[in-house]
Amino acid sequence: MTKQHKDSSEKKEEPEVQKQEPTSVQELLKESYENAMRELNDYKDKYFRAIAENENMRKRLQREKLESQTFAIQSVVLDFLQPLDHFEQALKHTQNATDEVKHWALGFQMILQQFKQVLSDNGVLEFEALGQQFDPHAHEAIEIERDPKYQEGTVVEEFVRGYKMGSWIIRPAKVKVAAPPSATVENEVNIDPIDTPKIRDEASDDSCAF
Repeated sequence: MTKQHKDSSEKKEEPEVQKQEPTSVQELLKESYENAMRELNDYKDKYFRAIAENENMRKRLQREKLESQTFAIQSVVLDFLQPLDHFEQALKHTQNATDEVKHWALGFQMILQQFKQVLSDNGVLEFEALGQQFDPHAHEAIEIERDPKYQEGTVVEEFVRGYKMGSWIIRPAKVKVAAPPSATVENEVNIDPIDTPKIRDEASDDSCAF
């Protein structure tokens, strides 16, 4: 067999390879760009979520810290208010005393005002109840006044001054409330029944819960 014939036989025995059309450069770049944009948007979403969670946590911790400080101050103030009330009541009884006692009382009155200024500087303020409409959140009714000259539900006397810290009532005012002369116990003033036993315990025999 000649060399030429041998070469032609080898060529015939080589397997045929199927040729594939190559993907264009533009399509490859487009696909890479779309993948990169998806990853970028995913990372941006995770980043903003992390920032939001961190900000929420910071605000929550700040709020809890403020509430903790407020409750701590409130606890101390409540223990401080009762002797302050006694101090104030004692000074009221000096109006008919001698001039010397009144002179001493004037100095103690200034000390009392300094105490109240300290409370005010820490956000603790007394609020007026006399003449206001009864509010079960701000007032504690321990007596009633059946008199037609008063509007129903009006606070006609204040026994103990109420205090608040910001918008929180830390101690309700103990008051006397007006009611119609013919009103029954159940209908005199509309108060949450949960508060009724507490009011009855502190009221006198002639008083009733609201």
